[in-house]
Formats: sequence, C-alpha cells, structure tokens
Amino acid sequence: MKVKIINRSGHELPAYETPSSAGMDVRACLKEPVTLQPMQRALIPTGLYIQLPHGYECQMRPRSGLALKKGISLVNTPGTV
Repeated sequence: MKVKIINRSGHELPAYETPSSAGMDVRACLKEPVTLQPMQRALIPTGLYIQLPHGYECQMRPRSGLALKKGISLVNTPGTV
C-alpha cells in the first residue's frame, strides 16, 4: 500500500526498529524544549502529515516506558488519525 507522507520534522521517517516490531516511534517536532507541570497537558507536533487510503487508520499510543517512569502519556489513547 502506498501512503503519501510529508515530513517537515527534520527527523527521519518513523521505521520499524526490529523485524517483530508492531509499531514505530514518532518523534516530537519542537523548536524549543517543553516543560510540563504536574497534570498539565500540551499539544506536541510531529511535523508529519499523512494521507491514508479510505478504510485505514493510524494510531498514536504512548510509550510504556515514558508512561510508567515519567508519567507522560497521551490523553486520548489510542489517538486515531
């Protein structure tokens, strides 16, 4: 399947890190660091724009390590694109 992706992040496109990976890591596209206070929420851009075929979706999920160790998660998990 071909998916049109525009990458304005400055990072490489997400890719599977191992043959058995189920998902890819997406990086933040920030001009400066973001500091969150307890219970604060922020919209963090990725710099990625994708055009999915009808009937398909992309999901954003928190990294389990960040959620467990740092309390950083996604508000609407999983986030559907």
